[in-house]
Amino acid sequence: MSPELISILVLVVVFVIATTRSVNMGALAFAAAFGVGTLVADLDADGIFAGFPGDLFVVLVGVTYLFAIARSNGTTDWLVHAAVRLVRGRVALIPWVMFALTGALTAIGAVSPAAVAIVAPIALSFATRYSISPLLMGTMVVHGAQAGGFSPISIYGSIVNGIVEREKLPGSEIGLFLASLVANLLIAAVLFAVLGGRKLWARGAVTPEDGGAPGKDGTGTTGPGTGTGTSAGTGGTSTGTGAAPTAVAVRPDHETGGTEGTGIRLTPARVATLAALVALVVAVLGFDLDAGLTAVTLAVVLSTAWPDDSRRAVGEIAWSTVLLICGVLTYVGVLEEMGTITWAGEGVGGIGVPLLAAVLLCYIGAIVSAFASSVGIMGALIPLAVPFLAQGEIGAVGMVAALAVSATVVDVSPFSTNGALVLAAAPDVDRDRFFRQLMVYGGIVVAAVPALAWLVLVVPGFG
Repeated sequence: MSPELISILVLVVVFVIATTRSVNMGALAFAAAFGVGTLVADLDADGIFAGFPGDLFVVLVGVTYLFAIARSNGTTDWLVHAAVRLVRGRVALIPWVMFALTGALTAIGAVSPAAVAIVAPIALSFATRYSISPLLMGTMVVHGAQAGGFSPISIYGSIVNGIVEREKLPGSEIGLFLASLVANLLIAAVLFAVLGGRKLWARGAVTPEDGGAPGKDGTGTTGPGTGTGTSAGTGGTSTGTGAAPTAVAVRPDHETGGTEGTGIRLTPARVATLAALVALVVAVLGFDLDAGLTAVTLAVVLSTAWPDDSRRAVGEIAWSTVLLICGVLTYVGVLEEMGTITWAGEGVGGIGVPLLAAVLLCYIGAIVSAFASSVGIMGALIPLAVPFLAQGEIGAVGMVAALAVSATVVDVSPFSTNGALVLAAAPDVDRDRFFRQLMVYGGIVVAAVPALAWLVLVVPGFG
């Protein structure tokens, strides 16, 4: 048995054990990386740790740390109420606002994980407060980021168009952008309909106070029937009614920074936190600074100024999610180091039937991208498609667009950077349940989208 095949089978075993024995998959993946890397790939510790996603580790820790502070001092509650006022109380519009916001950020040049890191914590705090399915809100954020991700001036678009030009293939910048935009918009529409969007429309307009106002710790206290923290994937409350949460009793102004039932007032700590969030956006988008390091720095500044509000924030960092994601990606790094991914791609590229090779490459892009860099996978797969694209039976524009869509829509997987950020950002949910929901949804996307992209973009022979 070849080393590459062994490494794939070990990955399957890791999934099976994690699913059936409730063992943290990240810990299993670290053990697998050690075993396969040492015994099969002949790697030393440095070779194994070369795949450790240090940048993602810092992003996950930094962003969840900063937004834990924001939740603790009531800033996220203020943002949620502001969002409700912005859409005149139509809660059903908020998922689309988040979709459009992340799409706009990536379209003008933000890296997709950076846009998701900025928007997801706010979006999911809103979902918790108004009993919206976290799965709906989280996937709307990720698909929004991918919808704008291939504009001609975006990071992904620039990279893929550069690869196409380097390989001397026909290309269409607008065609690539529209393919991703339309695909993600259609997926978002289906998700909205399936995951409770119709109930949200039926709910009508609400006032910000319908979700309950935050207590002194900013976490929010709700009355009976709110179901906060237990509605993942249901799109409703724990009673299954889909009704908005009830308001709570009025407490004095000095405890809440405003009178509950009338709004949330900005306090110095909340103003500083809002300034920190704006600084995070400016630093990441305007100066191309690392989102994780910037978030950690801002969190430390806030913790120093208001230690009481920030005391519990470190404990609220999503450590189990950090272990999960970093372990799996370290194992994927071992697979890349030993050539497993290249081995699989070259095997498919050598198939003599261009249409069959095209759909298999789309599936490889989707499966691998669910665990690794989407752009990195496209950079590897587009050159593999050159030989059969040169035969003229497959349109290059359609093939590149299909690969781009297949490799990025799967970023909802909890093992990808975007999916991991969504998982880590969700407050007051059963994280194991939410992880399973993201994993199941990611599996559905991996199974269905590559075939649909191939059918719509490749088979007609565009380009």
